[in-house]
Amino acid sequence: MKIENILASELILTPEGKIYHLDLAPSQLAETVITVGDPGRVKMVSKYFDTIETTAEHREFKTHTGTYKGKRISVVSTGIGPDNIDIVFNELDALVNIDFEKRTEKSKKTSLDIIRIGTSGGLTPEIEVDSFLISKLAIGLDNVMHYYAKTDKIFIREFAQAFINHTDWNPDNSVPYVVKADKTLLKKLSSEKTIEGCTITNVGFYGPQGRVLRAQLQDQGLNEKLKSFEYKNHKITNLEMETATMYGLGRLLGHSTLSMNAIIANRASGTFSKDTKATVDALIRYTLEKIVE
Repeated sequence: MKIENILASELILTPEGKIYHLDLAPSQLAETVITVGDPGRVKMVSKYFDTIETTAEHREFKTHTGTYKGKRISVVSTGIGPDNIDIVFNELDALVNIDFEKRTEKSKKTSLDIIRIGTSGGLTPEIEVDSFLISKLAIGLDNVMHYYAKTDKIFIREFAQAFINHTDWNPDNSVPYVVKADKTLLKKLSSEKTIEGCTITNVGFYGPQGRVLRAQLQDQGLNEKLKSFEYKNHKITNLEMETATMYGLGRLLGHSTLSMNAIIANRASGTFSKDTKATVDALIRYTLEKIVE
């Protein structure tokens, strides 16, 4: 349904005519977007650019737009978690698919390529620390996607139900869903240097990912259930906090999305990368090269 005359309370623009949270004008966004969680990681990506034409920063949202080997790219920090993905993906879409002056949806749509470069923890011993994992599938344990219509077109219901049955999932937590990565981006960014995985996206870093400091867990065996889950030869490989929401919103809004994970911890072996910055930097350089191939 095309929405006419989007109200000021729904499409929030700055006095300069920029989208509110990202503080960007439509002309300042490239059609290839790299997302990172940490605002400090934006510069880790853009330092490899040949040119930088735009810099913007508002709260945890920082953007650099420039060129890498002739390819125009924007790198945007999202902060942590599914709620921030909801903000960033809706505003990225608005920048290319809504006419800000008329406050109407454009008749001709633009599809963005959105690639996450993030960190993640491996769940099983074979997912080695410092490896590069591409999320072929993502299981979402957040609630963001359930506020949107037409998810039946993108969710893999049988997969999600198998997960619910295996984990004896508590329905008070959420309703798990499963979404695929974009096939074209998956093929483009894969190589012998990457492994494909099935990623869990959860809403927190401690309890939701089975970490115990002082607060005790509702389900102390959850991570063991995750490790033992298998559906049609797919096993859960890693845990993080953005991918499934990213895949879900990307598909609903007509954008191509892919999540690249630098594995910096292994929960099964209790190991952690000795140089996370070097691992993330290596993934950044790999991803940039694959984008321009």
